[in-house]
Amino acid sequence: MTGNPTPLYTACEPLVLASASPRRSELLAGLGLRFRVEPSPVEELPVDGRPELGVRRSALLKARSVAEREPSSWVLAADTIVVLGGRIFGKPACQEEAVCMLRSLSGRSHSVFTAVCLIHLKRGFCHVETIQSRVEFRELTEAEIAAYVRTGEPMDKAGAYGIQGRGGAFVKGVYGSYTNVVGLPLAETVALLQKNGVIVAGGC
Repeated sequence: MTGNPTPLYTACEPLVLASASPRRSELLAGLGLRFRVEPSPVEELPVDGRPELGVRRSALLKARSVAEREPSSWVLAADTIVVLGGRIFGKPACQEEAVCMLRSLSGRSHSVFTAVCLIHLKRGFCHVETIQSRVEFRELTEAEIAAYVRTGEPMDKAGAYGIQGRGGAFVKGVYGSYTNVVGLPLAETVALLQKNGVIVAGGC
């Protein structure tokens, strides 16, 4: 995949993104990186107990499932969840669930956890880290919630909103990584890829 004509970073080794998320692809491509997309066959997993541990497990399983098919490549995977008062919000299963999620988030602050996993099977490398951000919503009206759900945007997003899309109109503040809320914490991901020689600034 080709990003900007003049890349900020270059992938010096084969890099595979184990995700079907267009947001994650766009964030990496925006850096000018070349990579392949191989969505993981692993289904979204229920995250029980401590959210940090559950989201790490999900990202690891996604990465490993693709790494088994791509043992000579670096495989990057991520998983994102929204947590409010100990309750974990994944992707809504239906419009009614999306409405309930947005009502719960209205006028309150919640946490967003994204786990990032990088694997190279042949080299025996595996690293997972979790990033947390806090997001504050303004009070939403019932009309706003209903109109937003009708757009379809909430249906494939943890917490039933996309901060980079129309859902950004609901957000009063973000504390921590904004790209973490989008679905891939760029600063931490770039640091991880650079540390392991997967990418370099400029050209190889």
